[in-house]
Amino acid sequence: MDVEDIRADLTEVLITEHEIHAKLAELARRVEADYADNPPLLVGVLKGAVMVMADFARELRMHVEMDWMAVSSYGASTQSSGVVRILKDLDTEIAGRDVLIVEDIIDSGLTLSWLTANLESRGARSVKVLALLRKPEAAKVEVHVEYVGFEIPPAFVVGYGLDYAERYRNLRAIGVLAPHVYE
Repeated sequence: MDVEDIRADLTEVLITEHEIHAKLAELARRVEADYADNPPLLVGVLKGAVMVMADFARELRMHVEMDWMAVSSYGASTQSSGVVRILKDLDTEIAGRDVLIVEDIIDSGLTLSWLTANLESRGARSVKVLALLRKPEAAKVEVHVEYVGFEIPPAFVVGYGLDYAERYRNLRAIGVLAPHVYE
């Protein structure tokens, strides 16, 4: 879906498809340099990271394995309960492995902090994070993110995997959702 298909639903386009792909290429070069001798296991966080994971993995010039997790701290609410549940666990054993968590966006950092600690407790040699987007002003806990694509303001963003009510995930860019859509 292109921006023009839903222009009335957005107040602005924050990041274009071209900018996203250029940033993922840049991040891929850094990851290749950092993991030249031992490619990491990429762990995508469902559902939002699907687009990031797919395009990032295709950009890499090294063999990598991929796996997926789904975690939730929201349930049916719009505010975190503070209790994280694993909805889909890894299929891959991670003990002794380098793990690179691939995220679409980091808001409060609460779920990611829990996820990082969980994977470390399973005996991973290292656990690092790659996030396409980070909202520094929304952070409630400090989470070290090794690879950050873009820092964005605390706006309600959609596209490139990010949704509102399961819509807009397939938008090729990232835009700010207009309040009339969700109020």
